[in-house]
Amino acid sequence: MTATTNTNVPLTASPRQETRWWRRPWIVPLMLVVAAFLAFSVPPYLTFDPAYSRLTPPEGNDLYYPLLVAHVLFGTVAMSTACFQVWPAFRARHRTGHRITGRIYVYAGALPAGLLGLYIGWHTSAGPSVLVANLVGSALWVVITVAGLRMARLRRYDEHRRWMSRSFALAMSIALSRVITIPAVIVLTPQVDIAFGGNEELMRNTATSIGVWLSPLLLLLLTDWLLERRKPRVRRASPR
Repeated sequence: MTATTNTNVPLTASPRQETRWWRRPWIVPLMLVVAAFLAFSVPPYLTFDPAYSRLTPPEGNDLYYPLLVAHVLFGTVAMSTACFQVWPAFRARHRTGHRITGRIYVYAGALPAGLLGLYIGWHTSAGPSVLVANLVGSALWVVITVAGLRMARLRRYDEHRRWMSRSFALAMSIALSRVITIPAVIVLTPQVDIAFGGNEELMRNTATSIGVWLSPLLLLLLTDWLLERRKPRVRRASPR
């Protein structure tokens, strides 16, 4: 889109050339990673049998497992639709589809998954650090998503894109946290006796804590770096 300028307005950079396919090679790997993560994580919860749950329900809490299943299913919707929201070609060529998947992401994905995440996080058995990380991550996801939705309703679309990019980063943080936890366990295992008094459960909880704290932090930092990097450069007119 071109802009009309005059001598009193800063001159903007020339329009970008059409993006070549190889400039956005990340969308297919992203979709494959999301598909692989969901294929591994979701099936146990489709049985609706607590015996197959990857998280042990608290004893005597009959509400936890149904809400956990709902959280997983809403999260699945969020991760799936997020891929289409950040796909530049889909956003540019299918505006109606972008709006529809955006509404699905917000109302049938991020918001319910984030709100349920507060309950699930509060009842974690992985220790206080993981509990706080889950609560902070879920609250941030909800707040940032609402901010992005508000910007869209105000027709401030550039700010909308920035806030929703952060929301998508938080949606993907669950997958990255699992990846980070694996090397954390490998590094910490030799220190079980020295640092953890032989308590393997404490070691694993610590590794999990590293994953759930680092993953959203790294993805938010990466997202904001990319957003700043892609800002159109402004060239000001030289003084006469």
